[in-house]
Amino acid sequence: MNHLEQLVAEWYEYRGYFVRRNVQVGPRPKGGYECELDVVAFHPSLHHLVHIEPSMDAHSWAKREERYSKKFEAGRKYIPALFEGINLPKDIEQIALLGFASNANVKTLAGGRVMTSSELFIEMVAEISGKKVASAAVPEQYPLLRTIQFACEHRVSAGWC
Repeated sequence: MNHLEQLVAEWYEYRGYFVRRNVQVGPRPKGGYECELDVVAFHPSLHHLVHIEPSMDAHSWAKREERYSKKFEAGRKYIPALFEGINLPKDIEQIALLGFASNANVKTLAGGRVMTSSELFIEMVAEISGKKVASAAVPEQYPLLRTIQFACEHRVSAGWC
């Protein structure tokens, strides 16, 4: 699991989602799997189901479209079975989370929303930065989020910003 996968999985779990990571789907008759889904998360009270495919690639948009088509199609096909016994929403929000890209001109890939790592960080910092480590520390089971919280709290006194 790369750091972007770990970060997004922590973020969704921290916010109350049940998270499945690196799920092999579509077993093949002679071994192996059709695809791996990086992060799938379900929030029961929000009744929200999301499939996130983080990538640090620097591929062309055409190559990304091809790659995400396969991932998102497999997600739509196999995700309902991942949370057996739970009444899931019909719609799955699918997000292509890109570390090296801009979504100024390209808003979707293979039917999923394009989100940049910058947008993810802005979202996380907006929620975490107001929480003091001494009184509302991010739980230690989320080391990347906790590091972001620590950095937010100490950025001014350390002269970072």
